[in-house]
Amino acid sequence: MSAADPADATQPLEPDKSLGQLLSRLTEDFGALVSTQIALARVEAKEELRRTAKSAQLLGAGAGAAYFAALLALFTIAWALADAFDSAWLGFLVTTVIVAVAAALLLVAGRRRMSEVQPMPETTETIQEDVQWARRQVS
Repeated sequence: MSAADPADATQPLEPDKSLGQLLSRLTEDFGALVSTQIALARVEAKEELRRTAKSAQLLGAGAGAAYFAALLALFTIAWALADAFDSAWLGFLVTTVIVAVAAALLLVAGRRRMSEVQPMPETTETIQEDVQWARRQVS
């Protein structure tokens, strides 16, 4: 078996190199590996950003279409009620009142939930503890 034979793990790969040269090469190889990993992460992040942007565009288009579908459905209900009441203004009024009540209920529920939201409670608590600790150190 020769020294360059990869099957012989007990023999050095480069026996003519000094320890300093081997460490220098190790540092260079490590730097190249880190640079390669950073470049790969950058490429992956760009690709993920492209996919996220495309998804956001589709969600926006879907939300716009859903808005117009809901609007058309409300007009359909209003016209149906207008025919049932034999009065166009009464059909639209009833539809408006129903939508206004639903909107009010949603707004009240949303406001109640919003008052319960505490952004980053653990972080806020940790920062307050750090400020108190720093004050004690100064005193």
